[in-house]
Amino acid sequence: MGLDLADLPTCMRCALSLTRQRVVIGSGPGHPALMVIGEAPGRREDEGGEPFIGRSGQLLFRLIEEEVGLKRAQCFVTNVVKCRPPANRTPTRGELEACRPWLSEQLSVIRPTVVLALGNTAARSVFGFDGGIGTTHGRVVDLEGAVGMATFHPAAALRGGPSVVNVMRSDLRILKGLVGGA
Repeated sequence: MGLDLADLPTCMRCALSLTRQRVVIGSGPGHPALMVIGEAPGRREDEGGEPFIGRSGQLLFRLIEEEVGLKRAQCFVTNVVKCRPPANRTPTRGELEACRPWLSEQLSVIRPTVVLALGNTAARSVFGFDGGIGTTHGRVVDLEGAVGMATFHPAAALRGGPSVVNVMRSDLRILKGLVGGA
């Protein structure tokens, strides 16, 4: 689409630009083994300007390090929507569509080897899944120049407890094979 990622911090493509504190672009190295994509920034992320800096992120990267062998600094981390929806609600279809070109450009520039989508919204947005994460997690899909899979969002694990964490661990063991054992 010809977007310049340098313009992302001033994006006004949807109404979320009116309520955000900042655009949460993402962080991590170029051409990482793993790109992690969540749904949207939460309050802490909107304040801090970086994705997954709260409790969900702490759990996620502890699990990724334990099961895949990658540290956060080795992963590029972003969201499908770059601005926090009010009250942390699920992004609307229009908001997802407004941000899609930014995510597509990030994928093109960053060129990850493996993409991990977290939760229903990210899995549907990135991979086009129709079903819920309960039926699509752990499924390996081909992307242009990469492979991907989805697992539960770590916020679901914080709410759902050990059973969700165990599913995430199982999915991450599959992911480790895709990353090549890192």
